[in-house]
Amino acid sequence: MVTINDIAKAAGVSPMTVSNVINDRPHVKDSTRVKVLQTITDLDYRVNVAARNLRRGRTHTIGLAVPEVDRPYFGQLAAAVIEHGTRHGLHVVIEQTGRSKENELNALALSRVRMYDGLILSTVGLGEADVDTLRVDFPVIILGERIFKGPVDHVAMPNIEGARAAVNHLIDRGCRRIAALHGPLGSDVDVSSLRHEGYRCALRDHGLDEDPALTIVVEDFSLRSAAKAVHEAVAGGLRFDGLFCVTDYVALGAMRGLADAGLSVPGDVKVIGFDDVDSSEFLTPSLSSVNPSHDLMAGKAVDLLAARIAGESGDPVEFVSPFTLVERESTAVVA
Repeated sequence: MVTINDIAKAAGVSPMTVSNVINDRPHVKDSTRVKVLQTITDLDYRVNVAARNLRRGRTHTIGLAVPEVDRPYFGQLAAAVIEHGTRHGLHVVIEQTGRSKENELNALALSRVRMYDGLILSTVGLGEADVDTLRVDFPVIILGERIFKGPVDHVAMPNIEGARAAVNHLIDRGCRRIAALHGPLGSDVDVSSLRHEGYRCALRDHGLDEDPALTIVVEDFSLRSAAKAVHEAVAGGLRFDGLFCVTDYVALGAMRGLADAGLSVPGDVKVIGFDDVDSSEFLTPSLSSVNPSHDLMAGKAVDLLAARIAGESGDPVEFVSPFTLVERESTAVVA
């Protein structure tokens, strides 16, 4: 392997001069710089980036661990994180945790081995009981639904208030029997429990009783599961005129299920989702949704992580993004 000393000897300069040229430092004569660069080319010298980064203690690389890379929301999120990372001179490596607590813990444990300067972790499996696992010796930002009162910064979605606004919108459009489509409600705080709480708040806002029969549970947040759950609910005799879906992706499957059951959107059932992914605007009918400020969340997460990497200290930051409700055809009033 060609070394800096080899370059220096061949070019007739000192190793320090070669180092100055490689690192583009000033105060090197143009003629000397040209000679050193030509010698580097002639000897096919390659900078050992890994070794140099280890000496500096920085790799300028961060990890982004998300539950699923094939979901529109996480693809949109990853693109935004990469864009904001570029502003800070950071490369982004994307990992998939598969909605697994074990894989989320692995992402934390292996971040140092993979030489990340920091990690943005979108959690699904980790909960309040796992807060101590976040006490690591490198910067971590928690992103997404879960509420952590732990040792790291957290950029959260407006789950309860966003869901509340979505269901209030359905009520304002004349819906009175509103179904909620989401995952199982257990003892853990997660996206389903938080958004269901927003659903309940909206019903209380309007003096409507919660009917447990109107909670439709999906096995997973997939198109097939959502379509199946809604179709089976309607086939089983459940009647509703509004449907709040835990995500836009779930809403897309739900609309397929409604169509297969012979129901139209928005004529028979008005449907609203959560996330406002790019494709929602182009569905037929286009999907009303809650926009949780994707770009702002990604930018805030990267900014916080970059500040921690740079050595900024202080108490953990808890940031909840603002939201907007986007009205489209799926909740339109039909004459």
